[in-house]
Amino acid sequence: MSYRPYPASEGIDPIQDFLRQYGKILIIAPIMIAVLAAVFTSYYIVQPEEEAVVKRFGRVIAINQPGIHFKIPFGIDTVQAVPTARVLKEEFGFRSIGGEGRTQYRKERTHRVESLMLTGDLKVIDVEWVVQYRISDPSKFLHRARDPRQTLRDNSEAVMRRIVGNSLGSDVLTEKRVQVSTMARHELQDLLDSFDVGIQISTIELQDVTPPELVKPAFNEVNQAEQERERLINEAEKRRNQVIPRAEGQASQIVAEAEGYRAERVNRARGEAGRFTSILQQYQLAPETTRRRLYLEMIDTVLPRAGQIYVLPEGQMSPLPLLNLGRDGQPDQPSVQTAPASNANVRATQSR
Repeated sequence: MSYRPYPASEGIDPIQDFLRQYGKILIIAPIMIAVLAAVFTSYYIVQPEEEAVVKRFGRVIAINQPGIHFKIPFGIDTVQAVPTARVLKEEFGFRSIGGEGRTQYRKERTHRVESLMLTGDLKVIDVEWVVQYRISDPSKFLHRARDPRQTLRDNSEAVMRRIVGNSLGSDVLTEKRVQVSTMARHELQDLLDSFDVGIQISTIELQDVTPPELVKPAFNEVNQAEQERERLINEAEKRRNQVIPRAEGQASQIVAEAEGYRAERVNRARGEAGRFTSILQQYQLAPETTRRRLYLEMIDTVLPRAGQIYVLPEGQMSPLPLLNLGRDGQPDQPSVQTAPASNANVRATQSR
């Protein structure tokens, strides 16, 4: 059917003629469109690793699990899907580029702002780490913070800078990497729980901890100097462990010898004192006998040590020894002294 306008002279209104021909279509078409819109907007599908937050006029009325669900159409009910079963991650200091084959990593100048940190011993290091997390409560994740992802990044960077700033650079570079990761995970989780944003931290992993490129030569020199210092300290400790025990042993030996010598002298002195006391007691009982006995004992001790002594006047020949044997069978060497004639008789008398 084609539309043919009537001339105005015939007295028929063109609008009335159009409505008479297409009026039903104009009424049915919007109804069909509304019905189709209602059909296509009255259901939604939640993926296996997601949960759907259903809001009616902005108010949360339900959190639905994976599957097909129905809602009031025409925008009365709105749905936001949140990946609660998926492990999400945030990268700091670098960005990974997913592609065919192996994952590539890109690090730009803007990424260094996140990773450059000052340690407790005033060293600058480049720390790269990854935060893996899950969304534990989708409603809180959507409504407790304006940008929960940026909130997570800001708090993670603050926690990591505080921990690295309280640690030595050598510890973060070597042996305390796992400890730093564990401390950062606990502290970040406490912060997020205080904000109640519905995020559960899975792990925090330190990817690469290195000195900045510009200071690597100086850093290597410092490490070599520290290693040399440790070597010298170890050698000094080794020498100390050798010398000190030896000196302590020698000192103990000297002290022991001195103690033994002291005990010997004290005992000897006590013995001599006791002997003198006993002699004194005997002397008081019999003075003359004791005096004579002491004299004889002294003569018996001293004279055998003197040997044979010949006293000759001046100008005379020494006597000729015949079969001159000592006590041990060896020739005895007499001691010959020449004295003036005036003293000869005196010395001969003393010899007798």
